Amino acid sequence: MSLEDFLGVATADDVQAFRTQVVGFTRRLGFETVHATFVVDRPPREPDFVWVDHTPEAYRELFNDPEGGRNDPVSQHCKHSSVPIIWDQSTYVAAGRGEKWEIQARYGYRTGMALALHMRAGRHFFIGVDRDQSLPSDPDELARMAGALYLFAAHAQEAAQRLLVRDAHQLQAVRLTSREIEALQWTLEGKTAWEIGRILSISEQTAARHVNNATRKLECVNKLPAAVKALRMGLIT
Repeated sequence: MSLEDFLGVATADDVQAFRTQVVGFTRRLGFETVHATFVVDRPPREPDFVWVDHTPEAYRELFNDPEGGRNDPVSQHCKHSSVPIIWDQSTYVAAGRGEKWEIQARYGYRTGMALALHMRAGRHFFIGVDRDQSLPSDPDELARMAGALYLFAAHAQEAAQRLLVRDAHQLQAVRLTSREIEALQWTLEGKTAWEIGRILSISEQTAARHVNNATRKLECVNKLPAAVKALRMGLIT
């Protein structure tokens, strides 16, 4: 995976472009289908769900059944954890849901990976990739694939929130200090905290704190999506 794989989805300018980036990444990672969902908690009401996917039409009705999600061990894992889950038939059998795996396997959902990013203000981003073939037996290869999925999700969640979720919360002004803006500007140029510290004549720790503070204010999960979001909002140039 290259940096373009991750920045491409972060800078998608419409839902179709976002979907194209998500599906393209999924295939390059070696999977056939994907479901990327942004969830906004709105208590006491039911959460809002918006998504893009590549689900076979024959399976769509079953896949989108809310009751199926409540009984799915992969969905339940992601609901409570940000640790990626690598799953196969044994995952469902161990949860007493072997019959559910048997049904979905007919449509190509035999193995896969999934994770969720849980953010502030009751916002969550879920992405799952699936395929008909067995997963690699090499644990290093599995770790590489899971790491690529996590990094992609970190970039995709900002675009998903910007393109899929429409509410006033997104439009609120973000107030960054001048140092935070400078730190993000240099982050967009690919500089590390140590390099930013040298450029701005501050310590590496102070530079990292400025980047982290800006990332938190922009409600992103790491610095690169934060820098891209700041660019799109006109906070940096």
